[in-house]
Formats: sequence, C-alpha cells, structure tokens
Amino acid sequence: MLLSTVAIAQDNYVAFTFFIGTMAMMAASVFFFFELNNVPQKWRTSVLVSGLITFIAAVHYYYMRSYNLETGDSPTFFRYVDWILTVPLMCVEFYLITKKAGAKASLLWKLIFASVIMLVAGYFGETVYRADSVLWGVISGAAYFYIAYLIWFGEVASLAQTAGPSVAKATRILAWFVLVGWAIYPLGYILGTPGGLFGTTFVTDPKEAAVAMDIAYNIADAINKIGFGLVIYTLAKSESDK
Repeated sequence: MLLSTVAIAQDNYVAFTFFIGTMAMMAASVFFFFELNNVPQKWRTSVLVSGLITFIAAVHYYYMRSYNLETGDSPTFFRYVDWILTVPLMCVEFYLITKKAGAKASLLWKLIFASVIMLVAGYFGETVYRADSVLWGVISGAAYFYIAYLIWFGEVASLAQTAGPSVAKATRILAWFVLVGWAIYPLGYILGTPGGLFGTTFVTDPKEAAVAMDIAYNIADAINKIGFGLVIYTLAKSESDK
C-alpha cells in the first residue's frame, strides 16, 4: 500500500474529503462488525455485507488519498476498482432483505449484472473513450435506470410489499438512496468528462474538472455507503425489538 507523508494543504479539498471519507467509512465498518451479535440471526448477513462495503471503501480511500497527495492526479482507476466491488454489494442488499419474501437468485444476478454494466460503461466514458463520453454515459445511465426500475416498480418493490412493513419501509428508503444519492455520480461524470451533458462544457479546465469530479464522488460515497448500512442496521434492530 502506498504510504504518504505529504501534509494536506488547507486548500486541497480533494485530499481532505478522501481523509474524511476514510475515517468515516472505517468507523462505520467497526460499528457494523461489532453490532453483528446484537441483531437477529436472519439479518446478520445483511449487516455483515454493510460492514464489508464500508471497509472495502475505507481501504481504497486511504490508498486514493495517498495517491492524490503523491501525484496530484485523480485516482480514477482505483475509484472504479472500489466501485466494482462495493456497488454490486449494495445491490446484493436488496436481494438479501427480500429473500425471505421469495426473492430468487435471478433477481440477484439482474442487479449485479446491471451494476457492472453501469460501472464498466462509466469507466470507458471517463478514461478509455473520453471523446465518446456522452454515448458511454447514456449506456451507463440506462443500466442505472434499470436498477432503479427494479427497486421502485419491479421485482424488488413487489417482494418488499409482501415481506412486512419494516422491510417495505427500509426498501423504500434504500430506493431513495439509489434515486437521489446515486444521482451525484452522474453529476461527477458530467463535470469530469469532455463535452459534459449534451455537448455543454460545465468546467473547461481539466484540472478543475477533476477536482469537482473527485469532491462530488467522495461526498456521494460517504452518503450512500454509510447510509445504506445504517438503513439495514435500523431494519435489523427494529425486527430485534419486535
């Protein structure tokens, strides 16, 4: 692991948000892991996955902070390595909490496959085929909207309604995270790629674009990954109280 001894400058907001993200997600991981024995057996896998999501993110954020301080560049490749592990796990949470209502493995693979397509297309648009960033953004967006459809109106929504009021409430909150919280990622994509949205350039300086993109992504990661876990934990505790 790359270890950095470079001090964070007061105006280096990217490195600062990486540092805050590392600490926040590591703290969340410790919390979820220590609370495993305090939730019902049937919810422990879900809480464990929540801890794994934030732990993986914390390790990557520590590395990405060091990379940014050492090079001054945006750690786009390593960010997508983090996402390719954590975002499918976030989708797995929907399967786990509706499994007892009859969710099948096919739903799990639909969610995972769509999340992978979303991320691979986003990576191509940001790094490999930047001149065609709009096209790859549309492909990535289509996969995202498919996930949102499954959660809001498709199989996940139907199963959640038959799984009890606690599961239905938790699923709806998580659905809002996907609809609103995940919307920060397309914003970062637009700020960080040439042409922006429909040919509109929001940030002309590539360096400024990278800074805006990194800050938007860091904020989104902290909100979504920790928030997902807290919703799952609250669901588990509410079932425990019953």
